[in-house]
Amino acid sequence: MRDYKKYKVWELGHKISSMIYKLTSVFPKEEIYSLTSQMRRASYSIPSNIVEGCGRETDQEFKRYLTITRGSATELEYFLFLVKDLGIINQNDFDKVNENVNRVKRCLNNLINKI
Repeated sequence: MRDYKKYKVWELGHKISSMIYKLTSVFPKEEIYSLTSQMRRASYSIPSNIVEGCGRETDQEFKRYLTITRGSATELEYFLFLVKDLGIINQNDFDKVNENVNRVKRCLNNLINKI
């Protein structure tokens, strides 16, 4: 069994999840059950799928969870574009979070390719 805390990609995923929770805390109340909820779920699925994958027995299973994680990061990336275009977040907030999302996707690609 792998120790998820040793993976830089997990740390980055945890950071993104924290950023998203703070960012969405000021979203309009009418978005609480839609964009707020969707963005939070996509963000915390990044570190949680890495953790679950680390608990699996084989490299193939771990790789599968990393691939699922990459999908969640891509989903979150889209939501960031949407909320920016809707004027819910500003360009600066978008840039900060989106850079981290792109970084986690690159790290995931590298780790998937290593396995």
